[in-house]
Amino acid sequence: MAGGTPGIGTVPSSLPPGQINFKRMRKRWWAFRPFDLLARYWPSFGRRKGLLVVRIDGIGDLLMFLPALEHYSRVFGVPKDEITILGSHNWKSLAHSFLAGYRVKTFDEGRFDKNPLYRLKIGLWVRRQRFQKVSCDLFFRKAMVADTLVWMAAAPDVYMTQPWISPKTQSEHAYYLGRHRYIETGAYPTHEIVRHYAYLSAIEGKPLPPAPPRLPWPRGRSVVPAGQPYIVVHFGCNEPGRRWPFANFQRLIGDLLDQGHRVVLTGSPKEADELKACPDLLARDNLINLVCRTTLDQAIDVIADAQAMVVNDTGPGHIAIALGVPTVMMQGGGHFGNFVPYPPEVCPPRARFLYQPCDCYHCFYNCTRRKVDRTPFPCYVEIPYERVWNEVQDLLREER
Repeated sequence: MAGGTPGIGTVPSSLPPGQINFKRMRKRWWAFRPFDLLARYWPSFGRRKGLLVVRIDGIGDLLMFLPALEHYSRVFGVPKDEITILGSHNWKSLAHSFLAGYRVKTFDEGRFDKNPLYRLKIGLWVRRQRFQKVSCDLFFRKAMVADTLVWMAAAPDVYMTQPWISPKTQSEHAYYLGRHRYIETGAYPTHEIVRHYAYLSAIEGKPLPPAPPRLPWPRGRSVVPAGQPYIVVHFGCNEPGRRWPFANFQRLIGDLLDQGHRVVLTGSPKEADELKACPDLLARDNLINLVCRTTLDQAIDVIADAQAMVVNDTGPGHIAIALGVPTVMMQGGGHFGNFVPYPPEVCPPRARFLYQPCDCYHCFYNCTRRKVDRTPFPCYVEIPYERVWNEVQDLLREER
């Protein structure tokens, strides 16, 4: 990286290397230190080549990153088949579709963060690849995962963003950032898509306009029986709090069925448990229950052929948006604007984000208003049913 490239500094001004407080390092950092040092300095020989891209995130985050990834070969000067994406098992089964033409290595982030031997195994793999360049543009990232992996690679050319830094991890981030230059991609809550392009623009030295997520996917493979168009309802989320109340989804499903629509349900085992309490709903005509009955690829096939989708802020919703399916997504305010809603310049025309403004936005979902754990956050509960219903009706009218 050229020192004069726009947006690039040497180290964060708030975290100068001379002020790293080793006493504030967590015990786990010290416990893992021998294993990390072993991986970093393991003897490795041969010519360096290729680019390692560290992407430890969920499916929705990956989809927002994919349009920017198309520019990596040109911006970094590395052939596509020499770019390795190191990421989470969360999207392992989709790598063949989402990341065709790239090398892919996935791992268990949770084990890496807790198991020293597994950590050493992954670290040695990274070290032995002898990458020439390493890139990490994650804004929300763990220093003991993403930053450590970048450091373990010991690549000559390192490209990183300045991350979100909390008091808890300040010293750990300072340790790694003090060893590399970083790229400033904007203050929180700059949207992730905008960040990805600000990062590339800084490296290339010229503006690169952001692009909306898009996912090329074949149509006509849905496991839903042939017939009239259908609406997909995905009422779950991997975080219990980030869900519009299930009772509201039940009402929505019933009202759509009353209108004569076919409704397809998708979800995980958590959602299957909730449906056990709804035998009357499941017995209704035109309701197709595919919860826990599809692979991830099959679920995308179902979404791709849908007339519309209603969903919480979760991976399947971002898949629908990237596919161009008319989508109504309910969202909260924990980190409002950083992931959702999409900013106007990259928001597909048939995506609708519904939220209820609250004074407590940007709490990072450390909610002080929720009274019972594992229940929906108030910012989700307070999204009025009528607003959701009206948005769904508007989208359906546009599709006629």
